[in-house]
Amino acid sequence: MSKPFSQACANNQDIICDQLQPILEHKKYVLEVGSGTGQHGVWFARKMPHLSWQLSDRIQNHAGINMWVDEFPSPNLLPPIALDVLQDLWPATVYDAVYSANTAHIMPWEALEAMFSGIGRSLLSGGVFCLYGPMKYMGVLEAQSNVAFDTMLRQQNPFQGIREFGDINHVAARAGLVLMQDNAMPANNRLIVWQKK
Repeated sequence: MSKPFSQACANNQDIICDQLQPILEHKKYVLEVGSGTGQHGVWFARKMPHLSWQLSDRIQNHAGINMWVDEFPSPNLLPPIALDVLQDLWPATVYDAVYSANTAHIMPWEALEAMFSGIGRSLLSGGVFCLYGPMKYMGVLEAQSNVAFDTMLRQQNPFQGIREFGDINHVAARAGLVLMQDNAMPANNRLIVWQKK
């Protein structure tokens, strides 16, 4: 098996890290939901050594994640735990931050709701959830690249697609999360931050 690689992760990890650093400056324990290839977790753990960074994903993705962890180990980077938001029990550990990138538009809506519900339970009071990816506002995708991406996603699977921010924010509110920041990012993405009250 060859080590998985995402060019998008390589392209955006620096700018996301720059945005995350002040948000996570006083946090200690981060859960990454849907670590994918593992590239973001490996990079952010090295750049923010004050954090304990917990990788997680469905078990079938662990082999690839562990290849990145083995090649770029950090004392604050924890091996992936099994987490399917619809099936697995969430970790008993509580965290003061959760991060997830490019997950909302590829999972079914019921999985997105389950993800937010689990995050709401897993966060300490005052903890933050940082969600990265493309977003739709008032039904509009302004960038043509996002329109094309959304079309491709829906052709691949009808449950996929770029989500409406208002709908996601409503789900967040039900999970006890209050909007803190909505940051524009390169390549027509957003980094949205909620806080558990």
